[in-house]
Amino acid sequence: MTLIIGIGTRRDVTSQEVIDAVSKALEESGYSLNEVSMLASAKMKENETGLLNAANTLDIGVQFIPHEILNRYKSPTISQASRFGLNGVAEPSAMALSEKKELLLRKRKYGRVTIAIAE
Repeated sequence: MTLIIGIGTRRDVTSQEVIDAVSKALEESGYSLNEVSMLASAKMKENETGLLNAANTLDIGVQFIPHEILNRYKSPTISQASRFGLNGVAEPSAMALSEKKELLLRKRKYGRVTIAIAE
């Protein structure tokens, strides 16, 4: 199984917040870190140091998806990203990079981090 973790963050989130959120989401959904092939987020998050450092610590690549691609995917849950002109961040990011386009974990908030998992 090849999982994509979509991540939305509040500004200036710490790497530990991201790592903890990823760990909790995987634990709650019954998956492990070695099943994850990529982290994904919105292009506007590409300079978010906490997210970049978390990806480095977890030894998983992170890809930042352009907004026009994110908006091709309908987010099944209401997102605060609408204020940035986006349908969502976590769910659309995960779906955009996933092979099967199947959402395995709808977005969940873990403090200042939102996680969704797709296959």
